[in-house]
Amino acid sequence: MGGVKQEKDYVFHRDFTKSYPLITHGEGVYLYDSQGKRYLDASSGAVAANLGHGVGEIAEAMAQQAMKAGFVHTLRFETEVLQELAREIGELAPPTLNRVYFTSGGSEANESAIKLARQYHADRGQPGKHIAIGRWQSYHGNTMASLSAGGDIKRRKMYTPMLNHARHIYSPYCKRCPYGKTAETCQKDSTLACADDLERLIRELGPENISCFICEPIVGSQQGAVVPPEGYLRRIREICDRYEVVMIVDEVMTGFGRTGTNFAIEHFGVEPDILTFGKGVSGGYAPLAGMVVSDKLVDSLIQYGNGRFVHGYTFSGHPVSVAAGLAAVRYYREKRVRENGAQQGDYLFLRLQELQSRHAMMGEVRGKGLLLGFELLLDQEKDLHFPPGLDMAERLNQAAMERGAVFYPGTGTVDGILGNHLLVAPPLTISRAEVDELVQILDEAVTMWEEQIRASLQ
Repeated sequence: MGGVKQEKDYVFHRDFTKSYPLITHGEGVYLYDSQGKRYLDASSGAVAANLGHGVGEIAEAMAQQAMKAGFVHTLRFETEVLQELAREIGELAPPTLNRVYFTSGGSEANESAIKLARQYHADRGQPGKHIAIGRWQSYHGNTMASLSAGGDIKRRKMYTPMLNHARHIYSPYCKRCPYGKTAETCQKDSTLACADDLERLIRELGPENISCFICEPIVGSQQGAVVPPEGYLRRIREICDRYEVVMIVDEVMTGFGRTGTNFAIEHFGVEPDILTFGKGVSGGYAPLAGMVVSDKLVDSLIQYGNGRFVHGYTFSGHPVSVAAGLAAVRYYREKRVRENGAQQGDYLFLRLQELQSRHAMMGEVRGKGLLLGFELLLDQEKDLHFPPGLDMAERLNQAAMERGAVFYPGTGTVDGILGNHLLVAPPLTISRAEVDELVQILDEAVTMWEEQIRASLQ
């Protein structure tokens, strides 16, 4: 048989039904594929490339560290870059959180936090406190404890027989309150059903059985930048204190300037017992994440746990990854990246609101800083959702990619099955002109789909 031999594909693709553009390089907020097409990275990858692409200072720091020591085992050694980055992060974190534990990714960070909470109670003579409480419409990672505590129905379903006994309450979403309340009613009656349900569940299961509660300060990928109502996280903190429950705040997506502050928890005046981070800590240049732990938990570990956390990873504190993180954190500060992100976030919010006023397909715009999102609706005025399974958010994102921008689509906004949303989270280094370009491409993609929908209904 003649002809050209087809090159064999050895990649285990994320989705074997898709054909992926091959990215050759990136520069600033843009990515370029092998066909020369340019994409505005309107989602910072997976909300990780906070500093954009092609930052030479970070690449150089990684190369220099690799030449010094590419790997050391943190059970035996530490490095100067590890200690320096821990100090930098500790100084950014809330005052009572001062000890930094490094992992390779956000899933590992949340897994570590859940396990540390368990050990904290066991060390202190409360071995029954083992149940983690999370929220539906949340995501904390794909390791077993983090997946169990998370409330992403689609990701959980396949592995349900393998999940542990984590329990859940609903995430706060005033527009579509699962408790049948409104923001006005809660403010008038000084009640927060979404927070008080945590106390109900703790009492139902028995406080002696509850180890920790984990939540995102602003719900990211599962609802599209939904901000909790005023007082919600303060009430959660009070309930956790009342029943000796470790409060874990997942800032893997929201940390390092993404919402306009160092960490999103600063918007709400609350200090958790453990704060997890990832993604933006290295700007996406290397796998790096971790947790910042309160003095209370560390003091207990030293006093009651022989000073040892019964846990660890081979690549915890990997020198080259940590060097990327140190260079990135210093870049944030020296280039005033957080300040630019907050400024451009305010501008982008207004531009998206203008767009929403002209498109029946776009629901209310929400979020903080450069973590913004909106629902996609069949009809905004009638509040009609697209049928489940249509994956309208993914279709809209594909239309945007064809026009040169990539966003972060999501489904199951309302209850894990119904609803579509789009997350808009470009690099914090974006300029006003690039924001305008982003909005123009989104406008064109939404217009195209609205025209197709109108045509199909005629």
